Amino acid sequence: MTETVVTAADYISDAGSVPATEWDDPTWAWAQGLEAMLLDMNSDAVLSLYRQSGALLEGHFRLTSGLHSPAYLQSALVLQHPVHAEALGRALADRLRAAAPTAVLSPAMGGLIIGHEVARALGVRAIFAERVDGKLALRRGFSLSSADRVAVIEDIVTTGGSTRETIVVATDAGATVTGAGSIIDRSGGSSDVGVPFQALAALKVLTYDPASCPLCQAGTPAVKPGSRT
Repeated sequence: MTETVVTAADYISDAGSVPATEWDDPTWAWAQGLEAMLLDMNSDAVLSLYRQSGALLEGHFRLTSGLHSPAYLQSALVLQHPVHAEALGRALADRLRAAAPTAVLSPAMGGLIIGHEVARALGVRAIFAERVDGKLALRRGFSLSSADRVAVIEDIVTTGGSTRETIVVATDAGATVTGAGSIIDRSGGSSDVGVPFQALAALKVLTYDPASCPLCQAGTPAVKPGSRT
């Protein structure tokens, strides 16, 4: 059986509930949108928010995992609006609250904003790991100890590699990782990060090994739109 490459727009349904001009109006969002978003931050609402924010990119992309894809979710275009970041952070925090984390740890750069918003909603500190000689590590005076219960937060999970690497940072520091979460799981639920995992939306997006990528075979150059090159 062969897979058909479809356009990026085919990956996300248009809920059509809120005009794009209203999502972009902070006054309207604060007055009308935040309460509704917090009450009903389900998968359709999250995906509609990405669509309305222009955060679904179409083309030929090289993901952090090394895989190639015809679609890329640029969370920064959603999270640049504090009202959206707060709503997503609260919704994700509600799914992790029962594990009683004492800290949120995120990999830089993609997990920084959503990690901070999840931590704010939980009332705990937000710290991040960044790469030193290609390996994630705690810097800037950040620390964890055996007293900490950590939730690892990212914006998007594809293979789960960055989440698993961040979990190692926490456990190497002596902390217990109680769970992990992301705004979107673009593996469609197939990624295993080794701890209980929550996502606000699951989305199955085609990915290809570079050696068998039909976009490469068509001669289309792959670009890396995220924070890591």
